[in-house]
Amino acid sequence: MSDYNDELMRYEEAAEDQYDDYDNNDMYDDEDDFDSGFEGLEDGYDDEYEDEYDDYDDYADEGEYDDDAYDDYTKSSIGKIDPNDRTLTVVVTNKSGASAEAVIFGGNAESPQPNGVVVDIEESSHKEVREESKSNPFKIAGMKYSVSSPLQFDNVLRIDRRTASGSKTTRVYQPRNATSPQNFTQSLIDDDNFEMDVTGQDSLRVVVEDGVTAVFTFTIKARANLGNLLKGSNVAEMSRAPRTTGLPQLDLIRRKRPTALGLRPRRRVRRPTRRVVKRRRLVRKPVARRPVSRLVRRRRR
Repeated sequence: MSDYNDELMRYEEAAEDQYDDYDNNDMYDDEDDFDSGFEGLEDGYDDEYEDEYDDYDDYADEGEYDDDAYDDYTKSSIGKIDPNDRTLTVVVTNKSGASAEAVIFGGNAESPQPNGVVVDIEESSHKEVREESKSNPFKIAGMKYSVSSPLQFDNVLRIDRRTASGSKTTRVYQPRNATSPQNFTQSLIDDDNFEMDVTGQDSLRVVVEDGVTAVFTFTIKARANLGNLLKGSNVAEMSRAPRTTGLPQLDLIRRKRPTALGLRPRRRVRRPTRRVVKRRRLVRKPVARRPVSRLVRRRRR
């Protein structure tokens, strides 16, 4: 029993030596300190941390560095296309005596038209459009296609892209897919979903029946204007006015901000303001110590 008590006393004395005078203050020299050393500081650190980062959610919700902020900056630098300068009217006439394939655009290849086939641009000329597409490419979004014979709609449109290295890609567009009860005239198709990039590599090919006149009215949605480089501006220009279809229910829907060139509508961003947090100096106050129980060694009788 004596050996057991002696061992307990050694453990107790070792513990007292290790945790005694934890704060190294003279006022506790005569006492044993078995406390954790954090009395009075349990809430101080947490309060300071919460005060400093209390507005973290505001920064997360506002999206100060999200994509919309950068899109707004890009959108403000893009030029505007005059609504009266965004239409191309292409008139294709076939008087060859047989069906023939007309070539529209295709500035790099400059493929000749078949005999008896004439391609005119009402606003300028086909040669000007071809030359301009080489340096200032543009994007078509929306087409009105009118013909003198409704059977012309059975012929598909082929959108070709040919590079100087010899590769060639072809996309096929069927005008009949755009027919709907809203197109009241059998000789007219209005397709707002038609899209085509016009560069020097791109061309639009269509087989025109003999004696048929086909009229394409294209709407330019976006284009590149290299002349803006001389002014230090963005070369991209975009049409901000909606394309008119003549159908009130569709025109009202399309009176939204354009999303060409991958831009999204601008969203207001409220800039968060950081609150100034005053640093607080926490002073530890002395606390009452709990009495320490000691083992009493009894004398052997």
